[in-house]
Amino acid sequence: MNSKINPSLFFIREDRMNRAPISIHAVCFTLSTALMIFLPTSVRGEQVLLGDPSLTSGVPGSGPISVPQIETWLDDEHNFTELTPVLPLGLSQGSSQITGLDENPLTRAKIELGRQLYFDPRLSVDSTVSCASCHDPSMGYTAQTKTGIGIKGQAGGRNSPVSFNRILSDKQFWDGRAGSLEEQAIGPIANPIEMGFTHEGVVKRLASMPVYAKQFEKIFGSLTINAVGKAIAAFERVLVTAPSPYDYNEQWRAFKDLEPEDLEDDPELAELYAEAAAGIKSHPMSDSAKRGREIFFTEKGNCTACHVGANLADEKYHNIGVGMDQENPDAGRHAVTKDVVDTGAFKTPTVRNVALTAPYMHDGSMATLEEVVEWYNKGGHSSKHLSSKIRPLKLTDQEQADLVEFMKACTGPTPPVETSRLPADA
Repeated sequence: MNSKINPSLFFIREDRMNRAPISIHAVCFTLSTALMIFLPTSVRGEQVLLGDPSLTSGVPGSGPISVPQIETWLDDEHNFTELTPVLPLGLSQGSSQITGLDENPLTRAKIELGRQLYFDPRLSVDSTVSCASCHDPSMGYTAQTKTGIGIKGQAGGRNSPVSFNRILSDKQFWDGRAGSLEEQAIGPIANPIEMGFTHEGVVKRLASMPVYAKQFEKIFGSLTINAVGKAIAAFERVLVTAPSPYDYNEQWRAFKDLEPEDLEDDPELAELYAEAAAGIKSHPMSDSAKRGREIFFTEKGNCTACHVGANLADEKYHNIGVGMDQENPDAGRHAVTKDVVDTGAFKTPTVRNVALTAPYMHDGSMATLEEVVEWYNKGGHSSKHLSSKIRPLKLTDQEQADLVEFMKACTGPTPPVETSRLPADA
């Protein structure tokens, strides 16, 4: 192993066919590694890189999806092949966090049904609100309002969380009250200030539409509210962020100390080096963002007290003081657990694509990332249940600006998605 490469980024692949260990010059952060996953040959199905446009492009054709079109789609057995998802560069570090697939395996047919349901306002009682109304791909898979807006213009009590990278998350909502993505998917349907329907009502409505009825019968065997949740969750699990400038920069850090002579006798290493060099050239990080990275990942910024892992979120709940100065502050996680330590605690949001998801915090009270950084810099708002992780950072104005630039550098594309092609009424 070359001593100039961080050894923690190397791994040994075991050939599952002959059980012979094969040492390879491969770095976890390289794009070529991100496109691969080494699994026992007994794993069934097809490996697919999440972000592949074919997963979210919809049933072939144009206009409302017709019965003949969906029958052709359902007759293609390829659409029922179980998929093994491969995470893209950056997120690939979180492969062990993938959740929910044992209970709800991915198939193209299931993902496509979920896509239709996600964008269909007919899941709401008056056919005006869809999942995408509060989790819009054009708005970073959230809504650019302080709180979610439901039927009849009713405002919810909390900001709309993002619906991407949910494949790495189990409990959902700001307070974690939904134990799975499937459970979360059907919650808003019956919420009177969101979609305002009933589970029984939405099942009956979907059953009246032949395109939906045929899909549920073929994919799940019957049309139930649980099947609705499984389909939407399947679609949401393939919504992931593609590599960002931050990810390409991390990939390059594994190689940056190499000299030309280090590559002379190792063509594979040279190829990986060239790939990493090309990545930072096409997706550069500014000097300010690089300085912000050092603040983010050190005690100076203390950001990794909560924003850790592949998705830059610890999947835990913290009281950071937001809203605690209100007369009746939101109880947060405490409403679920009844544990006093969870008072005013909310789930850590991801930093990925955060530049696209304003406003911020569980109550949407902060309009800019600059406001967010200033909040942490002053140590939040003092309260009885304030997390011990929150403390004044004493950053200079320039350091705060650098931290904002780093967060902006964590922005990567999401998959292109067909948003308008939905089943015909009859």
